[in-house]
Amino acid sequence: MAAAGGSGEDAFQSFYTEVKQIEKRDSVLTSKQQIDRLLRPGASYFNLNPFEVLQIDPEATDEELKKRFRQLSILVHPDKNQDDVDRAQLAFEAVDKAYKMLLEPEQKKKALDVIHAGKEYVEHMMTQKKKQLKKDGKSTDMEEDDPEMFRQAVYKQTMKLFAELEIKRKERDAKDMHERKRQREEEIETQERAKREREWQKNFEETRDGRVDSWRNFQAKGKTKKEKKNRSFLKPPKVKMEKRE
Repeated sequence: MAAAGGSGEDAFQSFYTEVKQIEKRDSVLTSKQQIDRLLRPGASYFNLNPFEVLQIDPEATDEELKKRFRQLSILVHPDKNQDDVDRAQLAFEAVDKAYKMLLEPEQKKKALDVIHAGKEYVEHMMTQKKKQLKKDGKSTDMEEDDPEMFRQAVYKQTMKLFAELEIKRKERDAKDMHERKRQREEEIETQERAKREREWQKNFEETRDGRVDSWRNFQAKGKTKKEKKNRSFLKPPKVKMEKRE
């Protein structure tokens, strides 16, 4: 039991040491700063890019991805942020969602496609702009020639593409939901109509004998009245008695 207890204590100490190393290595990786970053205004769009959420290079290996997730999940975990549990929970969910997304090959490919599209767009615009500058006899130097400025341009364009795709997805979902609602209403109306028809048919069948009897009684009464009337017309005429002289 003592060995087990010691093993658990060693594991906790190792965990605690890793947390401290993470915080010491980079001031940006503090719990508060990460929670603020993940919940900043516009986070619902910023966090669409899983690589941005995890702050990891798109070309990172699976092992690097796993390690990065562990680092961030430790920093923003609610248990480590007892003074800000609710916000920490939201930040942790964003990190967990991004990690799970990148574990899915298809989802990861979609995210990479958006990033590559953003990069290609910036490169294309730079090429077109340089051509125009050269045509105008001006210097072809651009601020995007600087690697950091180029990275920022790609980042902005990528965020824009992610946001546009999300807006389209929401519009698609809203349209699908409206269509499903319309179909459901039609199904309900069809079911109600069929129900009313079944009830009418049932009532019709249940009252048929009664209607037939009523009609027969009506006919019988009519016939009886007619016979009485006819009998009154068939009364023999009164015979006049002749007077004798």
